[in-house]
Order: sequence, then structure tokens, then C-alpha cells
Amino acid sequence: MSLTPPAIREARAYLRRVDPVMAGVIRQVGPYRPNLRRGRSHFHDLVRSIVYQQLSGKAAGTIHGRVVALFPRKHVDPARLLRLSDESLRGAGLSRQKVAYLRDLADKVHTGAVPLHRVGRMTDDAIIAHLVQVKGVGRWTAQMFLMFRLGRPDVLPELDLGIQNAVQRAYGLRRRATPDDVRRIGAAWRPYCSVACWYLWRSLD
Repeated sequence: MSLTPPAIREARAYLRRVDPVMAGVIRQVGPYRPNLRRGRSHFHDLVRSIVYQQLSGKAAGTIHGRVVALFPRKHVDPARLLRLSDESLRGAGLSRQKVAYLRDLADKVHTGAVPLHRVGRMTDDAIIAHLVQVKGVGRWTAQMFLMFRLGRPDVLPELDLGIQNAVQRAYGLRRRATPDDVRRIGAAWRPYCSVACWYLWRSLD
């Protein structure tokens, strides 16, 4: 399931109905306009996620551009990545650790251990379970893939600091929300947690 325009309208109406605080956040932020990551492969999207980890946006963008340039016609695929030398990947600006992460991702996708070709037919939990097998891909990265690559409507990234801070502010908590707080408050948002979280992130802007 992904969010079509009618589903987005239903999600907004549902969240306003079940949670008065969220209704206020929706009113404050306005229309729902998620920035879904389209136009490249699932594999390329995960490569980008690993490259961007723990880097500023500008530095990560430069390194990512250099990595993409190593592929013919900028088509990032696992078989080609496995054939690239460590020297060429390091020359693009990747750390040794990230080179190892990308190789592990490419190997698992190439062998089918992480079946990206059929994620559209898999449940959210099954996708997370497969992705976290990859070195350098944790639960948060897998959840961002579900939300912003696949457009899944009911993802609750309880470990995200932005969500924790937004919940604290919106719900008047004395301290930053814990993952348990996010799960407890977010239970009311199902099956539209992704929409609620997008609004919470935007409320911090």
C-alpha cells in the first residue's frame, strides 16, 4: 500500500479526528507534500543512504556524485559495484568502512539475500528484517527507505531525534520524548504514522 491523493485526504481527516494535538499540527503546517525519492533504483537509493551517513549534505552530495560517476551512464547496480576496486571507491571520497558497507549491500542484493526486486510485495516488517542484515543499514535507515522510497503509509521511526523533539514540543512533555513515548502517542495515528511523522518533522521548521 502507498499513499495516493485520496488516501492522503483520508489520512489527514483521520489524524485530525483521532488526535486533537495532531489536528493542530496539521493546521499549522498545511498541505502534505512529502519528498519521495523517485527516479532511481532501490539499490541506488540505499547506496545514497550509506554514502550520506554522518556527513553534511554538501560533502555527502559531492562524494555521492563521484561514486555515481564510476558507473556507466550513472546506472548504479550491485554487479558493477562489486567489480569496482577499493582504490576507485576510496578515491571518490568514501571511508574504508563505507566501502565495506557498500560491498556488503551489493553482495546481498546480487545474491538475493536482500530481495530488492520484490520489496513492493513485502510487508514493512519483512523489508526491515532484510535490510538490517546489511552492514551499515540499521532500523532507522530501513524506515526512511520505507517512508521516502516506497511511500509506505504506516511507519513510525521511534528512534528519530527529530520525531522525539517534535513530540516533546507538540504534546508538552517536560523532556525529549523517548522511543516508548513515541510508540505510545503514535499508536493513535495508525494506519497513517508516516503522514503524522511528516507533519511532526515539518512542525520543527
